[in-house]
Amino acid sequence: MGTAMPADAPGVNESVAMRLATAFRRHGVEIVFGQSIPSSFFLAAPQAGIRQATYRAENAGGTMADGYARISGRTGVVAAQNGPAATLLVPPLAEALKASIPIVALVQDVARDTTEKNAFQELDHLRLFDGCTKWARRIDHASRVEEMVDLAFATANGGRPGPVALIVPADLLTETARHAEARKADLGRFPLDRSVADPAAVREAAKLLAHARAPLVIAGGGVHSSGAAEALAALQEDAHLPVATTAMGKGSVAETHPLSLGVVGYFMGDGARGRALRPLVEQADVVLLVGNRANQNGTDSWKLYPRGARYIQIDIDSTEIGRNYEALRLAGDAKLTLEALRAAMLEEGLSARAEARPATEARIREGVEDWHRFTRRIRTENREPIRPERVMQALEEIIDHDTIVAADASYSSIWVANYLTARRPGMRFLTPRGLAGLGWGLPLAIGARMAAPGRKVVCLAGDGGFAHSWAELETARRLKLDIPVIVLNNQILGYQKHAEDVLFGAHTEACDFAPVDHAAIARACGCHGIRVERAADLDDALREAWAQDRPSLVDVITDPDARPPVTFYDNTYASPF
Repeated sequence: MGTAMPADAPGVNESVAMRLATAFRRHGVEIVFGQSIPSSFFLAAPQAGIRQATYRAENAGGTMADGYARISGRTGVVAAQNGPAATLLVPPLAEALKASIPIVALVQDVARDTTEKNAFQELDHLRLFDGCTKWARRIDHASRVEEMVDLAFATANGGRPGPVALIVPADLLTETARHAEARKADLGRFPLDRSVADPAAVREAAKLLAHARAPLVIAGGGVHSSGAAEALAALQEDAHLPVATTAMGKGSVAETHPLSLGVVGYFMGDGARGRALRPLVEQADVVLLVGNRANQNGTDSWKLYPRGARYIQIDIDSTEIGRNYEALRLAGDAKLTLEALRAAMLEEGLSARAEARPATEARIREGVEDWHRFTRRIRTENREPIRPERVMQALEEIIDHDTIVAADASYSSIWVANYLTARRPGMRFLTPRGLAGLGWGLPLAIGARMAAPGRKVVCLAGDGGFAHSWAELETARRLKLDIPVIVLNNQILGYQKHAEDVLFGAHTEACDFAPVDHAAIARACGCHGIRVERAADLDDALREAWAQDRPSLVDVITDPDARPPVTFYDNTYASPF
């Protein structure tokens, strides 16, 4: 008697497109960001329980997938056709690679029998994605679908998370796949495989921290990727350790905690929350880096972190440990290793740390109070053009501990880092600091909002960056996402213009824009839009935007001379404080 399954049984005589969709759904995929192509995949996806989220600009989809992954803890998935659409995945995938965010990019290729024949929009996609992904492969046989999908998700989420590209020829997508493998694994979460650092190294680290003269923890974005915020907060409190963060690590601990310094790095100049706290970093004798790449911006061009200190580094990627500062190696997952370190420190004894705590808290409190006094006038005074600090103060009074803040690169992320407060461990501030490309604020916010439908997501962008993603206002409207967007409209490329003036005493013509009414653009897309030129109108405008049940945009006309507290600018212009 034959044992073949009926032709209409699941997994038998399905198209490869259907098989791909089923495999993606097994890995927890509920949303794929993409336009029409691969059409066969998107036509099959709803049958597997996968929703399509269509973007307008082809370079925005990958960033939406990035924002979705950062908030959901699941793999972001984006799809694109061959050629131009595939090339526009490179910037968001490169950001995800540097920021360690797992994305699976499904890319349609030309039909197999037209390869190397100058087919329409043919390109060598394997070479294209080689420098911006962890892994790029092409599926050429229907029998390999489940295996290659599993490899893609395991690679994206395993070890140090990052993006991968899965390339599928157009003719293969419509081919019949007769034999489905009985696979059940869900590999779509991250961290996929948690490991703890060597216990002997953990004990050594505990001894160094427990008996240090002036220990300091500096947490990076890896804390969020690991879901380690609560573990870090417990170490901070129980081991009496002061904690600072990088821009991507903001929210790793509550900045209201008496042992929290806030964000440290290259923006600790006049007006920075950490302006008076720089000596706490420079004078540290033992520094624990957690999920922190010790990159140029985070270290103020490697001038901030003390050269004579002893370093301990926790990272899932062993090649990052000791890259810029030779360190005791704690290779492992941040959450598990922080928990092990806390236990080891409690066992070691913390009397020295407890004794030093009041003085450390006093220094931090005095530094933060100094910042409040120093910036009070500029944060609260109504003047025109409106100061960005005044905008941030108004936003600070609206957000709560559950708000997700997405910011564009450049000045927007610096204003967020310094002028908004992380109210709890794990509060999220999404900034594209892997490569820091412009135009990614709104797409990040859209992805985050789709990952967290019950939470408020707000986006802050400058007019220079926002010009890259205007079209996604229609996307947010169509997807019914109530995202408030605040545009700091100073009619210049601020960072470029101000930095060129410092470096060269002049700036290029590219730095200045003609006036744009962003509120009118928002209204044209069916969104709520309001333009604010008077500081006295700002608070009401933000609250009106916040209350909308659709996307809203507040176009704030801001001072083109306003500079965030980048140390590079110190003593180069008249102080506004």
